[in-house]
Amino acid sequence: MQDVWVEKYRPRRLAEVIGQLPIVERLSAYARTRSMPHMLFAGPAGCGKTTCAIALARELYGDRWRDSLIELNASDERGIDIVRGKIKDFARAASISGTDFKIIFLDEADSLTSDAQAALRRTMERYTQTCRFILSCNYSSKIIEPIQSRCAVFRFRPLGEADVKTYLKRIAHSEKVDVTEEGMDAICELAAGDLRKATNILQVAASLGRRVNEESVFESTESIRPSEIQELLKTALGGNFTAARSKLDDIIVRHGLSGEDIVQGIHRAVFDLPVSEDAKIRLIDRVGEAEFRMVSGSNDRIQLEALIAHFAHEGRKAK
Repeated sequence: MQDVWVEKYRPRRLAEVIGQLPIVERLSAYARTRSMPHMLFAGPAGCGKTTCAIALARELYGDRWRDSLIELNASDERGIDIVRGKIKDFARAASISGTDFKIIFLDEADSLTSDAQAALRRTMERYTQTCRFILSCNYSSKIIEPIQSRCAVFRFRPLGEADVKTYLKRIAHSEKVDVTEEGMDAICELAAGDLRKATNILQVAASLGRRVNEESVFESTESIRPSEIQELLKTALGGNFTAARSKLDDIIVRHGLSGEDIVQGIHRAVFDLPVSEDAKIRLIDRVGEAEFRMVSGSNDRIQLEALIAHFAHEGRKAK
């Protein structure tokens, strides 16, 4: 059975982490001094939060790192009972690996209820001598202030294209996969700074053959090509709403994408359209409105057609 590349190539040491140099330097200092505060890792998915937490535990505890680290996902266990039960029991027990403290890594901590966060604050205070917490979240604003004030906050940024390509080329070389430059660009565009997503896309595309190009990337992920979105929008801006609606139907049928996926593609494409700056402002405003309505439960097809109609109206007005 083929290994999952995300786990197979996950960095084992802090020095191997891609694209978060200032954070890695601070965490490496904690590993050298064998001391650390409670920490809050904030940032988008796939930027290295979990990897850094596990790599830090490996450097602190060596081969017995699993005995001194517990990983919990707050999305699965988000109520006050998990804080009063599993977290509290692990926190108050002495380390069996001979270290001064253990680590509780709480992923997606912004999913914890307000009551659970209040209980967690008290647990963090009470068991500091035997346990340190690493909280991971996408939005630090959803973590209550008393917890934030007790943590050293690390803000992870989305990975740049150069960092993503460096990592993917390392994997491709190890797996003997030939990735073209166009294929690499397509993966980076689809991943949008999410290294985990980029690695998964590469593995899926490589399953179709040992050569990965732009065609295989879009084929394997069933993703819409930027050129298709550009063609749709240019047809609408030409004032031909009926033809643009037909192209939209074709995209929906062939790719089976959700309305939100298509709106996100339209959002990226607007900035490359040959229209004035004022027109781009109006179009982006309308795209944001359509996305908000879809998230709120409106019909995807109606919102997409209304959005295309607005592009057509904008195009006719420009003439």
